[in-house]
Amino acid sequence: MVVVAKHETIARTKSCSFLSISSMGEPEPERGHSVISCTTFNILAPIYKRLDQQNQGLRESDFRAFWLARNKRILDWLLFETSSIICLQEFWIGNEEFVQMYLKSLGDAGYITFKLARTNNRGDGLLTAVHKDYFSVLHYRELLFNDFGDRVAQLLHVQLNVPLSQNQKGNVTEVLIVNTHLLFPHDSSLSIVRLHQVYKILQYVESYQKENQFKPMPIILCGDWNGSKRGHVYKFLRSQGFESTYDTAHQCDDNDADAQKWVSHRNHRGNICGVDFIWLCNPNKSRKPLKTSWGEAVFGILKYQLRKASMTEIDAFAFLKGENYGDYITYSAFCEALHQVNLAGIPNGLTFQDTRDLWKQADIDGNGVVDYEEFKRIWNSTWSEQDENCSSSSNAFRQVTEEALGFKVKNAVLFPRETEKGMWPENYSLSDHACLTVMFSPLRMKCNESKNHC
Repeated sequence: MVVVAKHETIARTKSCSFLSISSMGEPEPERGHSVISCTTFNILAPIYKRLDQQNQGLRESDFRAFWLARNKRILDWLLFETSSIICLQEFWIGNEEFVQMYLKSLGDAGYITFKLARTNNRGDGLLTAVHKDYFSVLHYRELLFNDFGDRVAQLLHVQLNVPLSQNQKGNVTEVLIVNTHLLFPHDSSLSIVRLHQVYKILQYVESYQKENQFKPMPIILCGDWNGSKRGHVYKFLRSQGFESTYDTAHQCDDNDADAQKWVSHRNHRGNICGVDFIWLCNPNKSRKPLKTSWGEAVFGILKYQLRKASMTEIDAFAFLKGENYGDYITYSAFCEALHQVNLAGIPNGLTFQDTRDLWKQADIDGNGVVDYEEFKRIWNSTWSEQDENCSSSSNAFRQVTEEALGFKVKNAVLFPRETEKGMWPENYSLSDHACLTVMFSPLRMKCNESKNHC
């Protein structure tokens, strides 16, 4: 772990930092109505903040003066930044004084706020705030996962209130915003739970758009994803056309060499990693059918588990065959293998329907078994980012080329700034997470819209 010892200072990114760290090779616009900004921040609920590593039961929530002072500093920071969108995680919903302090301060500053508690009275939850100078809220939805981690998500459908530089023709610009906090991966068996949580979010967003027959619009996903760029959630979102906005701004690739260029969290084990993301999917991004991407992601976890057990391709095929003497995998043997690697048969693991869907994806010719050639397609499959130009997922639908408004990532900043270099400042005390702020500018794009899906 790399730790930087220094006195904590708050560098005001609003005044100049966005201009000084540009990695896009072009001048940055002044913050104003030509851009919108989005901030995501896990503010570390006082009920989770440990004050003494030797006494784990001693928490900040027991000392009003401590949590009050720290959260006033967080609010000062947020109000100075005045991002158009603010997404907070580990918001201490269980304390009314804490809640009212945030709601009043943000409300007085012109924000419309929405809070959502985690299920089963966990004490914390989410807060999403949008500035009314920039947005009108058309719809607000809550998504309860009702799973092992009692996690939740918020969906806001908003409309821009201000004319942006490329939106002067009177077109209505609408955006979908999601705020969430995924389960912490206490062990490898929980990878499937976290992947399921993201799958549910994307299913909900997709069904919301289809049921209301909305035209293509940008989707922004914010939050603490509790997983790094090496993880299955990251790859799943990339396969669905989403881009990590911080990585886009700083021209970081998906390869391992760039996986730890930046960090955003020091966890309770003392490890530092990058887990906080603002994802963007523009309306011109084509996407694989969601169920297909989901299946690829689960097979990716299966492959990872078998490789961790030092299995080669041939070994893995033999493992999946089980006691079958034929040169193929049966459905019953496939189910048994999923149980053995803890992907099924455990609470919040794969459901019966999940398993059936995976089997249909693996059994390409539909003859009821998976032979070695079909298995190799799974084993050797690679994740792929989708093409820029949007195309319908089915040629059976008539396509109409329409102009849509999306966003270009102009810049992204992590605070404290040391985290951008993969280091964690020892005396930083606002939270155990860095604060991520991204600036977007509008961008007109062509999109092949179909009645089915863009």
